[in-house]
Amino acid sequence: MSVALHTSDLEIIGAGFVHLDYAATAPCVRAAADAVNALLPSYGSVHRGTGPRSQTSTLEYERARDVIADFLGCRPGDQVVFTRNTTDALNLLARALPPGTTTVVFDGEHHANLLPWPNALRLPAPSSPAEAVTAADRALRGLRGPVLLTVTGASNVTGEVWPVRELAAVAHAHGARIAVDAAQLAPHAPISLAELDADYVALSGHKLYAPFGAGVLAGRADWLDFAPPYLAGGGASAAVGDRAGDVRWASGPARHEGGTPNLLGAVSLAAVCAALAEADRAALRAHEQELLAQLRDGLRRVPGLAEVSLFGTSSERVGIVSVTLPGRDPSAVATRLADEHGIGVRAGKFCAHPLVRRLTASAGNGGCEGGLLRASFGLGTTPDDIDGLLAALAAL
Repeated sequence: MSVALHTSDLEIIGAGFVHLDYAATAPCVRAAADAVNALLPSYGSVHRGTGPRSQTSTLEYERARDVIADFLGCRPGDQVVFTRNTTDALNLLARALPPGTTTVVFDGEHHANLLPWPNALRLPAPSSPAEAVTAADRALRGLRGPVLLTVTGASNVTGEVWPVRELAAVAHAHGARIAVDAAQLAPHAPISLAELDADYVALSGHKLYAPFGAGVLAGRADWLDFAPPYLAGGGASAAVGDRAGDVRWASGPARHEGGTPNLLGAVSLAAVCAALAEADRAALRAHEQELLAQLRDGLRRVPGLAEVSLFGTSSERVGIVSVTLPGRDPSAVATRLADEHGIGVRAGKFCAHPLVRRLTASAGNGGCEGGLLRASFGLGTTPDDIDGLLAALAAL
């Protein structure tokens, strides 16, 4: 399938280098750059200002919030809080948990969804989606008080899609809530809080083709409105008295958006969300799955490589593939791919150390000193890009 199925708004900016490291940071698309350039002539402070720049900027900032809420299928009463990235969003949520909350998390998570949680019950990474649901059900059954189950939508190491809807049903059956790290899923598939029945979702703009430093935490308002502000300061405060501690904090998203917000990041992220909402997501996914099949089939023909997986070769996945390189240093291979072939991939442990240790051990790699080699792709990737990587790996 030709990349002509992409609208002009979703064209990748930049050329001349085969970028297959989307899972780390996706390139910028036209919609994000155009939105920022259109706003710059009237760029100003957000909220409270009466001048034209401030009024325009405030309108665009809040419009961005509404666009992203629609993109994420937010329910009435859900909040969209702008953050720096997924890590920031999940740390915000961790700070907003009611006192005594138990968090349940699998050790197959990216560190952003592994490290922030207080009072965490860590479960071993499952070997199948069904095992994930069973393990969550077993863990949640004996817990009391506030409980949050937090899980990735798609693995940043294997690309495998997790059973979020089923996990949400299990969580709610036990009176728990569920948060979804959608950093890797949102660029590849529609996300809807309402359809998934998830309580919270976090994502990063820089993985969603909007590299201007914005992220989002979206979800239920009650925990957020009762929590202390994530950042104490202007914007988060509604009124400040003359004595220390005499503060009335704002409600709604402003409560956790202290300081001058990242207007350009919010606007660029909203522009990409709007462009994706208007695109044929089914066609984009079909194209991606063709590229994924091409890559996986080709990797099987390269001696010395072995694809890693938690759930097995037939599991649903997005455009991310990692392989072991027994006897080779993945970083050295990645460097040669860049220097000799103009191809960018990623080598290492991908901020998912427990998962990479498990995957390399199960692949018979005897540990994970060098980690894995990962290729990841999305909008703008072509069959020629995949063929170029496969030929370069075979040559190396």
